[in-house]
Amino acid sequence: MTERRPRSTLEVTGVSAWYGEARVLSDVSLQIGQGEVVTLVGRNGAGKTTLLRSIMGLHKQVQGSVTFEGVELVKRSADSRARLGIGWVPDDRGIYATLSVAENLTLPPVVHDDGWALDRIYEFFPALYERRDFPGTKLSGGEQQMLAMARVLRMGARLLLLDEPSEGLAPVIVQSIGEIIREIKAHGVAVLLVEQNVKFASTVADRHYLLAQGRVVEHLDNEEFQTRESELLTYLGM
Repeated sequence: MTERRPRSTLEVTGVSAWYGEARVLSDVSLQIGQGEVVTLVGRNGAGKTTLLRSIMGLHKQVQGSVTFEGVELVKRSADSRARLGIGWVPDDRGIYATLSVAENLTLPPVVHDDGWALDRIYEFFPALYERRDFPGTKLSGGEQQMLAMARVLRMGARLLLLDEPSEGLAPVIVQSIGEIIREIKAHGVAVLLVEQNVKFASTVADRHYLLAQGRVVEHLDNEEFQTRESELLTYLGM
C-alpha cells in the first residue's frame, strides 16, 4: 500500500522468536503510526501473542529490531519499555482481584508525563467511576477489560498492546470496547490489537497483518479486509 501514513510510533523489523529450539516467529516486520489501530489476525498458534510479548520485552528469545518512537528496544527490560510509553493489556487482563477499581488504577506508578489524570479516566470510563469502590472480583468481564485499558493509559501509554480484548464478552460489551478503542485512537494513542473476531477488527482497525506459522503472509487495508471477510472467517475456522 502506498498511502501516506502517520508518523511512525512502532517499527518491528525482521523479528524472530523461539521457545527453546522451536522457532515461533520468523522475520516479522510491521509498522504502526501515531493514532493508528492495527490488528494481528491469525489462527491459534500463529505467533500473535508471542509477538506482543516480544515487543513488550516479556519474551526473551528474540532477534531483530523493535523501535518505539525511534528508540531501539531489544536490549531494554519490560519495565523500561513501559516507562517509554508502551502499555500491555494481556488476555487475562491482569486485574488485582481483591483491590478496588480505584486501587487498581492508582497502585501502578505513572511512568510518563502523558499519563491520564484520574478525573480524565473516570470521565472517559464512566462505568469505572460508578464502580470505583468495587473489588476486581465484582466486575464483569467488560468492566475488567475497561479497567485494564484505563490503567495503562493512566500510567502514560502512547502505544497499547491489546491481546484479544473482545474474547468472552457479550456483543453489546464488544461494541462498547470498540467505541473506547476508537476514542483512544482519536486521542493520538496507537493500538496493536490481537483479535480473532474479524467483524470486530474491521470496525476498529486501519490496517491488518495476517500471521500464519509465525510469518506475516499478508498486509491488508481495512477496505480489502472487509471485502475478504468471508474468506478470512473460513481461513480462521470461524
